[in-house]
Amino acid sequence: MARPPPKPMSTRDRALGLLSRREQSQRELKRKLVHKGVAKEEADLTIESLAGAHLQSNDRFAGMMVRRRIADGFGPMRISAELASHGIARDVIRSALEEESPDWATVADEHYRRKFRNIAQDSKERIKRVSWLAQRGFPIDIAKRVAATAEAEEQAQD
Repeated sequence: MARPPPKPMSTRDRALGLLSRREQSQRELKRKLVHKGVAKEEADLTIESLAGAHLQSNDRFAGMMVRRRIADGFGPMRISAELASHGIARDVIRSALEEESPDWATVADEHYRRKFRNIAQDSKERIKRVSWLAQRGFPIDIAKRVAATAEAEEQAQD
């Protein structure tokens, strides 16, 4: 006996299904809904309705992303750029970063030491290590200070 075809999901149900898995930015949610065949205008109205009911929030999304990216070892510049790519406003990004307000030097140091367990052999290697931190979104002054401190401590132990 054949099963009856499933009922088509409403746009709201699709959006809630996506939001039940994890927080989504409005831009991300709209892109996913449109990809599933929902008209842009209908997606916009649905997202506005969900945001009005506090079921979708760019603020919550930004906070979640900031916490996750800090844990992944990324710095404030990289996190800000990623949130901006999701359509998050600058003031929301600033607020989310300030709410977490980690000691960026400590975050950089933890991930630097996890990645590099030995002393750099030469200046070229030191530059690569500082560049690695900078590419992860840490300010260059923090990257240089973390690398220099780690090197000095390693040499003192030897």
